Amino acid sequence: MKNFKIELTSFHLHILAMALMLCDHMWITVIPGNDWLTDIGRIAFPIFAFMNVEGFFHTKNLKKYAKRLFIFALVSEIPFNLVVSGGIFYPFHQNVLWTFLFGVGLMWINEEVKDKKIPARILVAGITLVMGFILGILSFCDYHYAGIFTILVFYFFRGRKWWNFVLQALCLWYINTEILSGFYYVWEIFGKEIEVLRQGFAIFALIPIWLYRGKQGSYNKGIKALYYWFYPAHLFVLWLAMMITA
Repeated sequence: MKNFKIELTSFHLHILAMALMLCDHMWITVIPGNDWLTDIGRIAFPIFAFMNVEGFFHTKNLKKYAKRLFIFALVSEIPFNLVVSGGIFYPFHQNVLWTFLFGVGLMWINEEVKDKKIPARILVAGITLVMGFILGILSFCDYHYAGIFTILVFYFFRGRKWWNFVLQALCLWYINTEILSGFYYVWEIFGKEIEVLRQGFAIFALIPIWLYRGKQGSYNKGIKALYYWFYPAHLFVLWLAMMITA
C-alpha cells in the first residue's frame, strides 16, 4: 500500500475524453435540458488537446499523423454539419479535428527552431500564437483560436514540474473563463450568490491530465481505429437518433 498511486494511461484519457464528449453531444442532440451532461462535457476538449500534443511527440511519423487527422477531419465534416446545422454543408463552423490539425502544424513550426537561441524561439512562439489566432477566426474551427491556444499551452508548458502545472492551470483558467466565457449559473453558497461559468468546468480536465505519466496503456489496431472513428461515427449516430425521435 505504501507505493499505491493513481496513474492514468493514454488509453484511459482517450476513453474518458470520448465518454465526456458523448455526454456533451447527447445534450446537444437527443437529451436536451440535462445541463449536467454539458457541464461534464466541458472537460473533454482539454484532454483531447493534451493528447494531441502527446500524439505529436510520440508519433513515429509526423506526416502520417497529420495526414490521418486531415483525412478524418474531412470524413467528420458531414456528420458534424448534420448535427450542428441539419444540412451537409455549413461553412460557419468546422469540426474539432481541424483545430487539432492546425495545432500540429504550429507545434511543428516551433520544433523547427527548438535548437536555436532563446530569443528566436520566443519570437517564433509569438508568431505561432498570432497565426493560431488568425487561423481560428478565419477557419471557424471548433473552439476557434481558444482551442488552438489550449493545444499550444500544453505544448509550451509540457512537463511535470510544479511550474508546468501552475502555468497550465492559469492559462486554461484564462482561456475558458475570459476568452470562451459564455453561460453561467448563479449558485447560493452560505447565503451569498456567486456566478459559476459553465465553461469553467473545463479546468477540471487537469486532474486526469496530471495523473498521466507518459504510459500508453492498452493499444492495438482496433483501439487505434476507435480513437479516429469514434468522432465521426458517434456524430452520425446521434444525428440519426435525432431524426428518428423528431
